[in-house]
Amino acid sequence: MIGDSVVRIAMWSGPRNISTAMMRSFGARADCAVTDEPFYAAYLVATGLIHPMREEVIASQPANWRKVADALVGPPPDGKPVWYQKHMTHHMLPQFGREWSNHFINAFLIRAPAAVLASYSHKRNDFTLEQIGLPAQAELFDRAADRLGRPPPVIESQDVLADPRGMLTSLCKACSVPFDGAMLSWAPGRRASDGVWAPAWYDSVERSTGFATPRRELGAADLPDALKPVAEAAQPFYERLARYKLSARKE
Repeated sequence: MIGDSVVRIAMWSGPRNISTAMMRSFGARADCAVTDEPFYAAYLVATGLIHPMREEVIASQPANWRKVADALVGPPPDGKPVWYQKHMTHHMLPQFGREWSNHFINAFLIRAPAAVLASYSHKRNDFTLEQIGLPAQAELFDRAADRLGRPPPVIESQDVLADPRGMLTSLCKACSVPFDGAMLSWAPGRRASDGVWAPAWYDSVERSTGFATPRRELGAADLPDALKPVAEAAQPFYERLARYKLSARKE
């Protein structure tokens, strides 16, 4: 309920990022509840898109965005004082209201668009600019910045992988919560808080016990020709947010 002392963190990410690992990291804190992509069902119903486990997703969540938003500003799961919510920016269709996010610390997890698209390209090459989420991410960033009068927290996925402790320390400070060393590792396996779609997408995360070692990011040269224009169109949105990304903090 708004007016309580709960720290609500909305982490806005596009697909093919380390968003689920970040959810694992915050979920490893004893003081933190996590929520996994609460607008997914509403997004699927509104767009009619066919995704893996579509019917299961729709059955597992409210399909009305207003009901989702009402729940997100209500009491946190298990009464935890910190509530971390993993949000996909492309789920926030123009007709979905944003006012609920005024009560949140809005943070932004970014990754170079060419790397995002390259990770998808072995499965499909028909992604649109909107489906990788960067226009919506930039719009949400601008909205949060206007309300705050300063840039909200931005973190780069490769930076987190390169220095998890330093980057999470910086992120926690920016989100007004203390860093907790428990965030650096977690037990393998599925969580009750995982979305019902976990069997289709979370195999590698379920095997993980911490953040992976960073690998060379793929770039535009690695993309099929069909995806290069999408990467080019997305790059300015990414660069606008990347100007404000946090640096690792040593404590």
